[in-house]
Formats: sequence, structure tokens, C-alpha cells
Amino acid sequence: MKEKILERATDMFLNYGFKSVTMDDIANGMGISKKTIYAHFENKTKLVEETTMNLFHVIAEGINQIIALQKNPIEELYEIKKFVMMRLKDEKSSPQYQLQKYYPHIFAVLKDKEYEVMCDCVVDNIKRGLEIGIYRDNLDVDFVSTIYYSGVFAIKDNNLFPNSKFKMSTLEDYFLEYHLRGIVTPKGRKILNSIINSNQE
Repeated sequence: MKEKILERATDMFLNYGFKSVTMDDIANGMGISKKTIYAHFENKTKLVEETTMNLFHVIAEGINQIIALQKNPIEELYEIKKFVMMRLKDEKSSPQYQLQKYYPHIFAVLKDKEYEVMCDCVVDNIKRGLEIGIYRDNLDVDFVSTIYYSGVFAIKDNNLFPNSKFKMSTLEDYFLEYHLRGIVTPKGRKILNSIINSNQE
């Protein structure tokens, strides 16, 4: 039952936001009593914490599986983006913004964990791109990976990129292309253009 509650709560939080969804909403959505939820989670904060950490582990595992396929590094980044957006349901309700505002401690812990995973992933991606000649050989790997990480979080800042003006899936596309165009070689640019063109068809 705990796993079912986690699954339903995650779905509702991503669709409607961490602040908006109440324990009553989750109970009603599942056709169970609120008491049943409290038997597994002592309060809403604990439920939010477990749903975010569970989702983080699912996404991290999925990213590892994509990396294990050893695809072309440019294609790999697009595959990871697609997978993450699918898991986060295009972040319709700007859940990260609500998490940061209403559950700052959980947000801070999650951000640290995401930083570790993302840095390892991006550093590995850049190094492999350098090896096969699709990324420029004069790149400072630490600088590029840190800038990439900063940008991923910046585009999720609702003050900088309000939902009313920018759709998250579009922002992700813009940012990934912006990142890659700055680091690819002519060989890499051909691969990038091919992926972008195929995505637009």
C-alpha cells in the first residue's frame, strides 16, 4: 500500500503542485481513508520527502541505464532530456518552484543529490564527446559541466522563466541546443542538426 500511495502522491504532486495537493485529495483520489496514509507517512512533509527522493532515485537509475547504452554523447543528452521530462510530466505545475518555496529543506537535499548525479553524467558526456571529436578540444570540462548544471536549474526558476511565458519542454529544448552549439565541432554540429531536424518532423 505504501508504494501505491507514493505512486499516486507523486503523480498528483507533479500535476497539481506540492502545495496545492492535500492529504484529503490523495486519499479521495485513491478511494482510501486519510488514516491509511498516516499509517505509512506521519505527515505531509514526510510524504513529500519520500515522493521526491523516490522520484529522484527512479530518474537517476533511468539516466544510468541510458548512459550504459554508450550512445553518441549528443544523442545521449537528448535521450536523457526526453526520459526526465516524461518522468516529470513536463512539470506542468512547476513543482520544483513549489518545493523550494514550501519545503526548502527537502529542496536543498534534493538539489545536492541532483548536483552529484548531473555533474558525473555531464563530465562523462563531455569527455566522451572530446574523445570522438564531436566536442571542441579546448573545452574546460569543469567549467562547461558547472555552467550546464547552473543553466538546468536557472530555466526552472519561475521568476526568471514564468510558466505563463515559457513552456518547460520548450525551455529544455532551447537550453540543450544552446549548450551543445557552444561546445560542438563541425562534426558534432552535423549530428546536432540531424537530431533537431528529426525532432521537428
